[in-house]
Amino acid sequence: MSGHVFARSSRADLPVAVSGTGAEIVDAAGRRYLDGSGGAIVVGIGHGVTEVVDAIAEQARRIAYVHGTAFASESVERYADELAAVLPLDDARVYPVSGGSEAVETALKMARAYHLSRGEDRHVVVSRRGSYHGNTRGALDASGRPGLRAPYLPWLGAGRHTSTPYEYRCPFPDTHPVGCGARHGTELEHTILTAGPERVAAFIAEPVAGAALGACVPPDDYWPAVVEVCRRYGVLLIADEVMTGFGRTGRWFACEHWGVRPDIVVGAKGASSGYWPLGFAASTGAVHDTIAAAGFTHGFTHSHHPVGAAAGLAVLRVLRGRGLVQAAERQGARLDAALRAELAGHPAVGDIRGIGMLRAVEFVVDREARTPFPRAQRVAERIVAACADEGALVYSSTGGANGTDGDLILFGPPLVIADSQVDDLVLRCGKAIRAVLS
Repeated sequence: MSGHVFARSSRADLPVAVSGTGAEIVDAAGRRYLDGSGGAIVVGIGHGVTEVVDAIAEQARRIAYVHGTAFASESVERYADELAAVLPLDDARVYPVSGGSEAVETALKMARAYHLSRGEDRHVVVSRRGSYHGNTRGALDASGRPGLRAPYLPWLGAGRHTSTPYEYRCPFPDTHPVGCGARHGTELEHTILTAGPERVAAFIAEPVAGAALGACVPPDDYWPAVVEVCRRYGVLLIADEVMTGFGRTGRWFACEHWGVRPDIVVGAKGASSGYWPLGFAASTGAVHDTIAAAGFTHGFTHSHHPVGAAAGLAVLRVLRGRGLVQAAERQGARLDAALRAELAGHPAVGDIRGIGMLRAVEFVVDREARTPFPRAQRVAERIVAACADEGALVYSSTGGANGTDGDLILFGPPLVIADSQVDDLVLRCGKAIRAVLS
């Protein structure tokens, strides 16, 4: 390949992808891979869906780009209307952007603008330790993943971090599992009070922790406790559904599992299923109207993009028309059962967890003590490489145990994956895991 690409990977021998259909990718050598992770948990509707490609081409033929301050766009209006119908927001208002990090930046600015419009100078954002919300500066400051923050710490420090519901490594072992949600709520309240309630603008969290901690599902009493604290102190609740939205967990949005109605929802990844760079921040009508009264100082060149909206609308209709949200719940149960049958007895498998089509396997040296492998052993990376050698693609995460050590792999295949492909994916990965951890 060309030597002029500033590559994202340090590997010089990456295979070249040339085509994909459903849950399968083919490289330039003709080798076929089962896509067990949808890239970075992006591809929901599968590869090679012609309806989306045709919608992109049709909109680009009509008009590819107008600036959002000069023109409205029919495709953006249609997309916002249909998206609003499935969002867990009252009278949703959608601000489309180009990806998850931009969406988080937009949501954080919405929170700030909302309080300013009400005459309150709130600017502190609270998030969770071990979280990941994006790589732009505001999103990275909200993130609580030490390894990603470390090179840029001189630029960070405005945000505050509270506890996270990582049940396998619960921060409250003295009372676990009874009352964990209430204790997380108390910890959030303490964080808000320490920062000063009059200064805290928003609390942002993934309903189910994604890439950073690997499909961590909170206890059922977690979200009710968190919502109550946010409402008590007038703190806006931002649900980061970048990884968990658009059917990934067996609901349109993961916060629906607990009946949560946020003030702002952030989406990306599955919003376009990878067919176009697309994300959004959507607020309730009440938040929008409060901001609009004073104006919103914000914008990106490619926000409100007509082609992006056409792609998002096509993906939305495929998800709905093919029943893929329901399929995620059904196939997620199959994936979970297959993983447990294949790996539950392995001495290095500490935890198998997740919900819907977002599943993770965490690896440990000692199951009883839950001791992570030393980071220097690069267990997650070796397993991912071994899985690829077996023709199975999975996604890795590291550092969850203590900020440095900790290895897991994530499964998030396209929601169209067939029964036989689920079983084959797990068998291939099981073989790879045993080879690495023999």
